[in-house]
Amino acid sequence: MQNSIKFTVSALALACAAAAAPAFAADTAVAADEAAAAAETTAPDSTGLTDIVVTATKRETNLQKTPISISVMGTDDIKKRHVQSLFDLADGAVPSLRVAPFEARQNALTIGIRGIVPLDANQPAREQGVGIYIDGVYLGRQHGINSALFDVERIEVLKGPQGTLFGRNTEGGALSIVARAPSGEFGGRVSSGVGNYGAVNADAHIDLPEVAGFSVKLDAVYARQDPTTINPLPGQAGFNMFNRRGFRAAVRWKPADGITNDFAYDNAYSETTPFYTQLLNYNPNNCAATTAAQPVSADVIPGACVLPGTNFSGGLTGTVRPLLPGVVVNGSTRMKVADIGVPQRVSVDKAHGFTNTFKWKISPEIEFRSITAWRGVDADQWDNVGGAHRPPVVNLTASCTAAAPCPFSRYSLADLRQRQFSQEFQVVGSIGNFDYVAGLFYFNERVSDDAATPNTMGAVATVVNGVVTGATYAPIPFCTGNTPLFVGKAVNGCSIDRASAVVSKSYAAFAQLTWNATESLHITAGGRYTRDKKRGALLFSRGVNYTDPANAGIVAINGYRPLDEVWNRFNPMVTLAYDVNSDVHAYAKWATGYRAGGASSRTSDYRAFDPEDVNSYEVGFKADFWNRRARINLAAYMMDRKDSQVDLSTIQPTATGNFNNLVTFNAPGTTKIRGIEADFTVKPVDNLTLGLSYAYTYFKVPPVNVVYEGRNAQGTLVNSTTQPQNFYIVFTPRNAASGSLDYAIPMGDNGMEVRLHLDANYSQATQAFDQFATKNDASFIINGRLALADIPVGADSARTVTIAAWVRNMFDMQYVFRRDPSNSLAQVQSSNALVGTVGNTMGDYGNFNAPRTFGIEASIKF
Repeated sequence: MQNSIKFTVSALALACAAAAAPAFAADTAVAADEAAAAAETTAPDSTGLTDIVVTATKRETNLQKTPISISVMGTDDIKKRHVQSLFDLADGAVPSLRVAPFEARQNALTIGIRGIVPLDANQPAREQGVGIYIDGVYLGRQHGINSALFDVERIEVLKGPQGTLFGRNTEGGALSIVARAPSGEFGGRVSSGVGNYGAVNADAHIDLPEVAGFSVKLDAVYARQDPTTINPLPGQAGFNMFNRRGFRAAVRWKPADGITNDFAYDNAYSETTPFYTQLLNYNPNNCAATTAAQPVSADVIPGACVLPGTNFSGGLTGTVRPLLPGVVVNGSTRMKVADIGVPQRVSVDKAHGFTNTFKWKISPEIEFRSITAWRGVDADQWDNVGGAHRPPVVNLTASCTAAAPCPFSRYSLADLRQRQFSQEFQVVGSIGNFDYVAGLFYFNERVSDDAATPNTMGAVATVVNGVVTGATYAPIPFCTGNTPLFVGKAVNGCSIDRASAVVSKSYAAFAQLTWNATESLHITAGGRYTRDKKRGALLFSRGVNYTDPANAGIVAINGYRPLDEVWNRFNPMVTLAYDVNSDVHAYAKWATGYRAGGASSRTSDYRAFDPEDVNSYEVGFKADFWNRRARINLAAYMMDRKDSQVDLSTIQPTATGNFNNLVTFNAPGTTKIRGIEADFTVKPVDNLTLGLSYAYTYFKVPPVNVVYEGRNAQGTLVNSTTQPQNFYIVFTPRNAASGSLDYAIPMGDNGMEVRLHLDANYSQATQAFDQFATKNDASFIINGRLALADIPVGADSARTVTIAAWVRNMFDMQYVFRRDPSNSLAQVQSSNALVGTVGNTMGDYGNFNAPRTFGIEASIKF
């Protein structure tokens, strides 16, 4: 498979196609600014598919004539799928777009496109591989992006490197969210609904009339859901709950013809708890102590207690301990009640932003734009989902007494504070047969974080006649220390595992020129020069204060070096597009992308890593046919990624908790990513739209010689071994498909309709870790909505009511979306990397997807 690509669709994906339509409706014309208002007042042609307007090239263009692979989700699509936040797209609505929580945490999302998916972009000095934009403003962190969505006009998913126009960290593509702008006319809509698990949602969107050139739009959103897994410990939060609210105010000022100034302020608050982590099996590899050398393998050996890439020539020590009484092993169904209650608070994300977009049409040939933005995120993380399913594994003996309980239940606490400023200038226009875009960009980001992992529960043995017959569990004190350097809400008072601070600055100049050589032939060339500066410092690691001169000796032994790097890149792009006729378009594209380097704060030496670069070769075909009742878009691509940033994750127990050691480094050689994307839409009869979206993704990461290190409690290197190991790309299925069906039944001549929406989303199994071939489960999720829409209210035909019932995960499919096999294998000893230990071996643990949710809602439009 390394040298060829086969276009294959699984039988399950083909079954979806029979009742399918694309995830992104082609029956909703979406335009920006004034064009959007016109689209709302113009009835679409009921006999054919309508055009979709995008701004992927920094100008408004027809999706079918834009030589980029793009998926677009409009306002109606968001409503039909009951998408309340970006995490709701994790069901696979866009096959090439992958959305997953970091670990089990909903407040920090991992976003990937075309196999560019970082395992851990949760660190201040680590960058994402997909750029996320709100109204043209780049978001530097993945924190806060799962807040409630405001009045979104459309979400554009731009696939493939966007390094020329969108800049660094867009190797896989860009996710561009465009909010609806003020219209200057009075109107709006108000919605409210309820659902199972105590769900409540409400939103209000009000447009005020234009006064003295000023138009104002106000948006407020609220959504909550109770836990889907109950925490038995009284007074503690359950698992997989959310409580989101947000407010946005937008002002549009038109002081003169050709000048528009848009100012917007948004503020979002999000409370969540992570998905519950279940113990999926117990000692599946039959681990046991042995003095014999263990086999060396680049991958997991089925049934063997071998950590891939390790060389346990000294054998294995320790004892695989029996499970604590009451611990449940369940790898087949989602648990409704946790087996052991633990302390759990909600994690809180607070995000805010100010954006000013100025546009001046200087002449018919030139428009000047300025986008100025300040944004910030504050995140407090509380994650105790592992309970008794993760190290440390308790050796339950008579010594586990009320006076000295044996500790367990690792609480992952973290605080993050981020502030960013960005300024972009653009000049856009057309002169003769040439269309051009040019600009300057500046970005300044300051991020700091701290983290701790204390144990929070104690086990007390029940002893009868000197024999341990059971156990009782109760919370134990934690975070009773004093760490005056840090005042984070989650970590304050704890023994700090890590703390760091980073300042990043980026400067860029870019230009893109399209020569319309003939009415059919269009040649585009562009480039972007980027200069990145990043300075970072590790302030704490494993309880050691790196800023204290008294610890200079330990810091030096650990090999710590502050991060102080500058990287320069030039990213070119060339596209050849040809219009076969007005309905058929083809293109060939070469594009490049670049992701900045950084350093891992989860290592005691603040291990630095270099940037990675991507070369992409793509061909595409877009066509409308059957009198515009059918549409097909195809793209095939080859991406070569050099110096791939890969992650190696291990958990090492300490006296007070567990240190999650994650090393990010650059894999040698070239990582190959190959793929095919297809979108098909058909409108066989009036009011019925069917279609299918499909993505095939193949990847191959060259084997890597990995250095496994044995370090003591302070992080000092004691021993190491180097062995080859295979690596993978996380959360990227080989085959994925999404389909939907939309059918409307008119109810008279007053515009009222019955509307049915169904969508089905399939994903093949994926990896959850770079270093393990072990896969998560495949998924197949069906969602639906039935609405009585646009019911006239009173004499005013502009005032209508819509009543709808919705369901997500209709058949309550249960699958593990994140599976961790690290605790079913021997671990590296903290003091000797040539000797493994099975003392903390337990089993695979993982997280099941969300259960079926459903509800009803009503909205009034005026």
